[in-house]
Amino acid sequence: MAVAGGRKFVLDTNCFVDASRADAQAAAFTEFCAWAAPRLYLSTVVAAELRAGAETAKDRRTLERAILSPYVRRGRLLNPSPATWEGLGTTLAALVEDEGLVLRDVRRSFVFDILIARSCREIGATLVSRNATDLSRIAKVFAFDFVPPYPSQNRE
Repeated sequence: MAVAGGRKFVLDTNCFVDASRADAQAAAFTEFCAWAAPRLYLSTVVAAELRAGAETAKDRRTLERAILSPYVRRGRLLNPSPATWEGLGTTLAALVEDEGLVLRDVRRSFVFDILIARSCREIGATLVSRNATDLSRIAKVFAFDFVPPYPSQNRE
């Protein structure tokens, strides 16, 4: 799945949410997506989170048409593999052992972040997210690339 001309990127759910809430964020999001489009993937975990957050049928239709369908049409979906699901379990187990993580207290979003991070690692993609706290914690268990929104287009 190598992509010529630079690294691949996956946007975390918070990028889409932030872009929907503020004009400045929307402009930065749009500019980044236009630049990264040939190398931009959508995690099916993120798609599920976005669908769950769409409050009305109209919102869901708009989401499907404007946000999700371009990734589907271009074959740019990143789906957690069996190895990713296995890695979720080993990552949580490592955090239980190393940090005393209590599984019943784990936020669903943290579990989703592990799945997204493992999926990104699997295809050599960089995760774009403002959630540095959780991602740094996960990166103590396994290495993967992540950057805050939006990485400079001059870094490539």
